[in-house]
Amino acid sequence: LISHKLQSFQFLGSTEVEQPKGTEVVRDAVRKLKFARHIKKSEGQKTPKVELQISIYGVKILDPKTKEVQHNCQLHRISFCADDKTDKRIFTFICKDSESNKHLCYVFDSEKCAEEITLTIGQAFDLAYRKFLESGGKDVETRKQIAGLQKRIQELETENTELKNKVQDLENQLRITQVHPSPVSTWT
Repeated sequence: LISHKLQSFQFLGSTEVEQPKGTEVVRDAVRKLKFARHIKKSEGQKTPKVELQISIYGVKILDPKTKEVQHNCQLHRISFCADDKTDKRIFTFICKDSESNKHLCYVFDSEKCAEEITLTIGQAFDLAYRKFLESGGKDVETRKQIAGLQKRIQELETENTELKNKVQDLENQLRITQVHPSPVSTWT
């Protein structure tokens, strides 16, 4: 398991939690996000689908169509992972946000048994720890550098998307101007 892609999850969202771990903490977050989903459904909004990519570096939450990274949760920032024992489709993990330093609980609804996802994330932890032991701890600095580079890549990808949108807007404005030129007075 270097990288494992799992597909077709409904992303109920993420919510701030007070503690970095605990089943009660997760249960409250699930309850809150299920309630929010219920309200959104009643308003006609669909729960977004996402794709997960799980590796020894972390969990990436991707848009299934564009493959754009919506959230990149580095493994060393994930403090808790669990599937809901009362609802076998729900799984969660708590991750400390790198910018706000707040703990966020991410909640997903899978169409299959959520236990598989929890086990996969557990395997990623085991492999990352074994890799750390094999490297004699030297890998930590490398991982920090990689994490910094991944964050920078994500920032640049976002900036690139924004610039592409601006270029598209400008091209559209230019086309409109060319189709409907402004009247010029022809006084002699």
